Amino acid sequence: MAGLNKVMLIGHLGADPEIRRTHSGADVVSFRIATSETWKDKNTGERKEKTEWHSIVVFNEHLTKVCAELLKKGSKVYIEGQLQTRKWQDNAGTDRYTTEIVLQNFRGEIQLLDRLPSNRPPGAESPDVYGTQRTRDSSQQQRGFGSGASSASREFDDEIPF
Repeated sequence: MAGLNKVMLIGHLGADPEIRRTHSGADVVSFRIATSETWKDKNTGERKEKTEWHSIVVFNEHLTKVCAELLKKGSKVYIEGQLQTRKWQDNAGTDRYTTEIVLQNFRGEIQLLDRLPSNRPPGAESPDVYGTQRTRDSSQQQRGFGSGASSASREFDDEIPF
């Protein structure tokens, strides 16, 4: 029987991403994000909040570059990946388990939900997380990475006057 392993989160980074290299020379980026929910306690009327921390590991070559360049402590991000549990041993030799959200090569998605600071003049194009060109004056966004859209398809995106 087939199954589905997909996680979608929106949260804030607790610290700047950590960049490491594998033995084969590939970059791996890891960071933690916090997701919070708030509610009003029925008995006291007091506002309550619960925060969960999630470990994210990015193996996707394009997304590791994006993470290294754009993500900072406090950044608000959308993450889409898969749950993966790995076994490791601590210094005392005790087996430990860690569950992480993993973005493998050719899978997963990261979208920066904060506005990017820009030194460009008004109307200039700037890349979003997918490498897509986004015009400041345009309300329409196109994804260039992961959605099948290409730069050639942007050339024919004419505005229809009705």
